[in-house]
Amino acid sequence: MAHNSKDSQEKVVYVGDSRVRKSGRMPNIPPDYSAFPGKSEAFIPNFLLKEWMVGVVVLVGFLVLTISHPAPLGYPADPTNTSFIPMPDWYFLFLYQFLKYPYVSGDYVVLGTVGVPLIMFGALLCAPFLDRGKERRFYRRPIASALMFLSLISCVYLTYVAWDHYQHQLEVNGIVPEHIKREEEARLAAERGEERPNPVKREDKKIAIVDANDPITSVIQQNCLSCHGTDYQGQSSIPPLAGVGDKYSKEELAEIVTNGKGTMMPAFGGQLSAEEIDQIAEWLAKQKKAE
Repeated sequence: MAHNSKDSQEKVVYVGDSRVRKSGRMPNIPPDYSAFPGKSEAFIPNFLLKEWMVGVVVLVGFLVLTISHPAPLGYPADPTNTSFIPMPDWYFLFLYQFLKYPYVSGDYVVLGTVGVPLIMFGALLCAPFLDRGKERRFYRRPIASALMFLSLISCVYLTYVAWDHYQHQLEVNGIVPEHIKREEEARLAAERGEERPNPVKREDKKIAIVDANDPITSVIQQNCLSCHGTDYQGQSSIPPLAGVGDKYSKEELAEIVTNGKGTMMPAFGGQLSAEEIDQIAEWLAKQKKAE
């Protein structure tokens, strides 16, 4: 600092003190967004408003999609349908298959349904706190990347195994899924120019039973009606006995009663005598729809 006297016209200039060390740190004050014109903006309301607008567009698009293509409804639930194979939605197939394995089912079902998912989601929530490295390239983070790929491969594999087993069960048991059956019925009705069938609306028309007082009906009631319905009209996926004479001859019916058919119709050749089977086949062959 230069000194000044009353008689001197010298200008005093403050140049600072060189003995004070200057810190190399930058002031810990973040620059305002206006310091980056065109590259940043205020979070409220500019950025937040844009996020809200994008969310509204996505929500409206999702609502339009659900209204224009609603989820198909299956047939009414039937607790007597023993051939039905329950299956969860596709995004739960991996957990559905996982719960089939030992140590996560049976006595350990709590571990499979609560313990393992809790550990997985807990690890996912704690991941940002456990892996605090600055590296963001996945090949530079071997542990995190390996766990991620292992989880994805496991989910894909379990989903594939669950779906493949479901298709195998349908093929073995000769079951046609409800939605495929409904699509086929709708296609046939459209080809014939008829109204599309309504799975919820039940038909009130019943086929009359021919010779209902025949003595052989006591044997049929004892062995057949628990599956084919007490009124001979069938139930669920089990076909009715009423009108069966329009589909099969007496010889074919005798063969079915003796040796069974598929996995749904058991064989009665070892339980009934040849005479009883012949009488049953003859009675069934008479069950035809009245013209």
